[in-house]
Amino acid sequence: MATFIQSAFILFILRTIDISLYTLRILMLVRGRKILAWMFGFCQSLTYINALKLVMADLDSWMNIAGYAAGFATGLVLGMTVENRMHLGFLHLRIISRNRGQAIAEALRADGFGVTEIAAVGRDGVVELMHSSVHRQDLKRIEKIVDSIDENAFITSEAVRPLNKGYWGE
Repeated sequence: MATFIQSAFILFILRTIDISLYTLRILMLVRGRKILAWMFGFCQSLTYINALKLVMADLDSWMNIAGYAAGFATGLVLGMTVENRMHLGFLHLRIISRNRGQAIAEALRADGFGVTEIAAVGRDGVVELMHSSVHRQDLKRIEKIVDSIDENAFITSEAVRPLNKGYWGE
């Protein structure tokens, strides 16, 4: 019985590593980080082959199959968590403020961020819309600046990949 538990645990660990690396590899591909994608892909395939070999050796073991499946699910979450902590890449922010947009834009520029201001109309009338493309690692700092000026400001973000020129802050 100890061998079955040990085998299932090893499968769980291998699959967790495999899928974490898979998640990071895909994220690196999307961000255009070819060398990191290659490195993650190489390590991921080695781990996957070893996990597959172990699970195929005993397809009648429900513990191995459960370890394999649990490792897959855990690897997804772990990969996303690691990627979030790495703060790689760039974001495009849209900040909407009812009447403090100019003050937000000035504060962000004073802190080294590029901001484009646009007059806009929202559900309840005129608003100020600001666009800013930033390094992902700066998001918390920007949120703190915006919240200190207008705690009701609406902020959205999306991952972007820089193509040509522009200002990316300090």
